[in-house]
Amino acid sequence: MHGNHTERGSASLSGGGPRPRSRPLSRQDYKTLALAALGGALEFYDFIIFVFFATTIGALFFPPSMPDWLRLFQTFGIFAAGYVVRPLGGMVMAHFGDLLGRKKMFNLSIVMMAVPTLMIGLLPTYASVGLAAPLLLLLFRVLQGAAVGGEVPGAWVFVSEHVPARRIGYACGTLTAGLTFGILLGSLMATAIHGFFTPEQVASYGWRIPFLLGGIFGLGAMYLRRWLHETPVFTELQQRKALAAELPLKAVLRGHRRSVVLSMLLTWMLSAAIVVVILMTPALLQKVYDFDARTALEANTLATLCLAFGCVAAGALADRFGARPVLLCGALLLGICTWVFYTTLPVRPDLLLPLYAALGLAVGVVGVVPGVMVRAFPAAVRFSGISFSYNLSYAVFGGLTPIMVTLMLKHEPLAPAYYVMALCALGAVVALFVKEQPEA
Repeated sequence: MHGNHTERGSASLSGGGPRPRSRPLSRQDYKTLALAALGGALEFYDFIIFVFFATTIGALFFPPSMPDWLRLFQTFGIFAAGYVVRPLGGMVMAHFGDLLGRKKMFNLSIVMMAVPTLMIGLLPTYASVGLAAPLLLLLFRVLQGAAVGGEVPGAWVFVSEHVPARRIGYACGTLTAGLTFGILLGSLMATAIHGFFTPEQVASYGWRIPFLLGGIFGLGAMYLRRWLHETPVFTELQQRKALAAELPLKAVLRGHRRSVVLSMLLTWMLSAAIVVVILMTPALLQKVYDFDARTALEANTLATLCLAFGCVAAGALADRFGARPVLLCGALLLGICTWVFYTTLPVRPDLLLPLYAALGLAVGVVGVVPGVMVRAFPAAVRFSGISFSYNLSYAVFGGLTPIMVTLMLKHEPLAPAYYVMALCALGAVVALFVKEQPEA
């Protein structure tokens, strides 16, 4: 009886509860969105900056006698550890977020990211402390992974429970755009460091600067988050004593398996689009299409900016027309743009910038996904439901995507296009099962 009461109470809240469905966004709403997006951007920057300095870090944190390939392999292994631990870290934080409050975990995640990032920038190298150097690096990377596992779903839940129910798409799209800016910020920072310093200076001290700045800015964002308030939805859950009556994850797996499957499949499409189009394509432009590094980076910067805009636009369109048609049309558009991009470049390399910009804009359909996941779970177990589905799917599929695409490239030059298009087809099919109203 009590469990049913919990879900009835949370269902009413997921539809709006104390929040009028149609009121305009207030100044406080915009402030909440801005602070959440800023913190998300800085946190994603902290998480991603490692990969831009992987070669330098490998040379400094492993024995000089180690073969180059093994050193780089172990460095990327430490980078990957951050992804592997995301589901566990995300679930622990989501558990307490559903029971103790969204704001507490929202603040904790940025501390857990900023402090390890700062410490990486201060770490002694292998030459100073031997094997302790890579072990400490691994420890701090694991903490970063746990933090980002809680930050992303936590931030989506936090902003969606503050804004009117009819603006959830816009709020989640804006936050996703903030995460995208974090990736862009990392790329720009790496470009600046390599532009201002010689390779010797980068190896000596220059590589530390992005980590130190990321840690300091992260602590600053933590201070700003003090001005945020607990979500009205969670506050009412507390007042009605309608919080989850059992382990939130247990309730998710028992009563919301359909939502878990839907969310995991949509996350697979999201991860394919981001990993292949935004993270892998700059390297592919150089290796497969013979563009120079600077041109590839400039094109990627433009595509990432268009992606951020696309996330906001897709979220706003979902509020206006419904998530199902926007997701369906967006997935089909992304598939078409992907095919055009990878098949046109070999014959018209001069069209790189407009083609990549259009593709980046089309990837913005992923901005609809978090809003769909927010509506898929009742408020009492929402944080746990999204965190489990998103982090597990991203860890598995996001981690396997580069390996699968790289192996396919040996036999098929259009492998990136085929992979993304297949996931777009999957996303279009899943869109047909998306419910427009929050589940009861």
